[in-house]
Formats: sequence, C-alpha cells, structure tokens
Amino acid sequence: MTAQSTRHSAPESSPHGPDAVLGIDIGGTKMAAALVSADGTILVQDRIATPAGGADEVFAALAVLVEKVRGEARPIAVGIGSAGPLDAVHGLISPVNIPGWRNFPLVERVRDLVGVPVTLGVDGHCFALGEFWTGAGRDADTLLGIVVSTGVGGGIVLNGRPLLGQSGNAAHIGHVVVDQNGEACACGSFGCVETYASGPRMVARAQRNGWRAGEPVDAAVLAADAADGDELALAAFDDGAQALAAGIIATAVTVDLTTVVIGGGVSKAGPVLFDPVQAWVKRLAQLPFVTELNVVPAQLDNAGLLGAAHQAWASIS
Repeated sequence: MTAQSTRHSAPESSPHGPDAVLGIDIGGTKMAAALVSADGTILVQDRIATPAGGADEVFAALAVLVEKVRGEARPIAVGIGSAGPLDAVHGLISPVNIPGWRNFPLVERVRDLVGVPVTLGVDGHCFALGEFWTGAGRDADTLLGIVVSTGVGGGIVLNGRPLLGQSGNAAHIGHVVVDQNGEACACGSFGCVETYASGPRMVARAQRNGWRAGEPVDAAVLAADAADGDELALAAFDDGAQALAAGIIATAVTVDLTTVVIGGGVSKAGPVLFDPVQAWVKRLAQLPFVTELNVVPAQLDNAGLLGAAHQAWASIS
C-alpha cells in the first residue's frame, strides 16, 4: 500500500493521546470508521449506511462519519480499506457496488479532510490483515484470508506483510479459475471460484436443481435448510466448498501457506460450509508442505476496519 501524502509530525495531544490512527472500511452496504491504538484496541467506532447518490453525496456522508468518530482527536495516519477495483498507487477507487464513485480520488479527499498520511488497500487485504493482527490468524506468519459473501474476495499475508502485487489487487481468490469449462463469471472468465461459492450463486444453483424454486430466498435460508439436512441445499454448499478448496490449494501450493481464515456472511453457515471445505482441502492437499494447512473461521466482526488501521500503522513505522 502506498502512502499518498507527506509525513506529518505526531500531534502534541488529543483525548486519546498521540497514539491512534483512523481506520476506514468502505463497502456498498455500509461505511465504518474507528480510532485504533497501536495494539489493535478500538477506542471509538461508528458506521453508517452507504448512500446511493452521486460522488459528492457519498463523500459528504463519509466526511460526517469521520468527523464524528475522531471528535477532538487528531489521528497520526489514516488507513482505508475499500471494495474494488482500485488504484492504490494513485489513490483512486471505482467500487462496483458504489456507482457514484468512478476513479474517485478518495485518498486525496480524505488527506485534505484529516491532514495526515493516508493509505489505501483492497478490502480483502484489510480483512486478512485484521485477522492476522488480532483475530484467527494472529499466531500465523503466513495466511490467506477469504471473504465469502455476495462475492468471494481475499488477501494474503506473507511473513507478516501483505502481498499486494504491482497494482495492489493481488489475491483475488474469487477469480481463480477452478473449471475452465464452467459457468460464466461476472469478471468475464469462466468457472471462477466465485461462480460456485458466493452466496447468490449457491442459491441460484440450488434453485435450478429444485430447491425452493421461484421463492425469494438468500444464502441464510439455504444454510438453514442445509443444517436441517435438505439434500439440495447440502449439495449446493458442497459444490461451493469444493470450489473454495480448489482455490485454496491452488494458492497454497503457489505461496506456501500455513493458515486460511474464512469470513463473510456465508461463513456464518458454520459447519454446513466448513465441514465440506475442510474435507475437500484434505482430499486435494497431497503435497507434503500443504497437508497440514489449517482452515479456520474468522474471529472478528470488524476485521476489515482493523486491517485498514494496521496498514496505517505500518505506513508510519
């Protein structure tokens, strides 16, 4: 992640002292912000629904949130995690689920608002960093974080550092191709992990096979039916789990992982998702250095927010 401003000296004093950064987590449904200490303690936090308006309206709402959270405090840096795609080098974001922001200069606008260094990262990276810092991956040196929700995103931490890639968009595990003859994906490719493992895709597949056909249902209903033993619901989760496991193993043999942390709304299905994922991982992991791969549920509800704060601390250390 690239800092988009010059370094400012630490503030002389504030209600929370000089040792706090501002973390911001931006998604299509909600925007959250928090003041976070160097050990990952959240001092103040709040969230709002993401407006559906134009660029200035969306930013105005974010600005109100930021001012409310920081109050009289003066954070020494800001870290932003955002849905993508984004251009971390130039501080621009174009989230698919926020139509009002296209090549929006978010880093510049937040830097002008707060007056301190600002870093920007993909939300999947921030999720992985948050779980690495204070969550399920805190004892791991190397991990893959996966968010399974309306899409499938991810981030990788290698030897304590995020793997970003040249554009800042590395670790898009949802778009690892696991079946080149598979279903068309929104990204333009075919057979991506996301086409099988995202919540909406699992629901659609189950309904095509006769599960609650024509009903307005979601992944939570699918998970509940699977937990009750519905064979069609269980089959949909097994298909999604197989695709997730294939993407996990492809990533593990490439970068030599030790830990995989899975979060997001669909992960709340619990054993309905994790039992088949772990079974498929065990079946597919045959090389000696991936046979002990540990796949665990996320522990944090705000991993993305903490990961954004973590990158802010890293930018000034």
